[in-house]
Amino acid sequence: MTEAAPRGARLPREQRREQILAAARDVFGHSGYHPTSMEEIADGAGVTKPVLYQHFDSKLDLYLAVLNTTIDELLTATDIALRSTLDNKLRVQQTMRAYFAFVDSTDGIYRLLFESDIIGNEDVRTRVDRAHAEVARRIAAVIAEDTDLGESETLLLGSALQGLAQVAATRWIRGHAGSMDRDEAADLVAALAWRGIRGFPLSHPRAESSDAS
Repeated sequence: MTEAAPRGARLPREQRREQILAAARDVFGHSGYHPTSMEEIADGAGVTKPVLYQHFDSKLDLYLAVLNTTIDELLTATDIALRSTLDNKLRVQQTMRAYFAFVDSTDGIYRLLFESDIIGNEDVRTRVDRAHAEVARRIAAVIAEDTDLGESETLLLGSALQGLAQVAATRWIRGHAGSMDRDEAADLVAALAWRGIRGFPLSHPRAESSDAS
């Protein structure tokens, strides 16, 4: 969370908005949607509630804005992992590590995407579903580049890998973060995923790629 400016201090509108988003991110990440009040967020941002409502029409509007930035962070981390190497074994490892790093943030912001307490809201559900599908699509695109599998098959495999990464990372942060190193845990899950995905033969192997897929 960024340091709040003194209450009443004048800031450019965009800077004030970012300050509010930072405060909301911290509170929503730790407390969830329902227990959080706009007054609590205003206090965290160092603004009055009227100023808060000048930037966001409602608590839901503010929550969705934080959720959007959270999704962008995960997609960026996934892209970096998938583009970091042409070695597919390392791609699997880096993608798993990206998910584990995402849940390991001190503000608990991953909960908005993986454990939202307002997932029944249509706007929230739509964004969350779209985020999971987009990660799966990007993984599927990598699989499609190297195999003769069709679109439906690669999307299914992409969804399976995305789901494995999410569930494993969430389980680790809940119960094993104190007993197992983050990268060690991510690499363990990556080894499981790689043993499966490498079974699909490369249609046009690259010199830089290892083994398969």
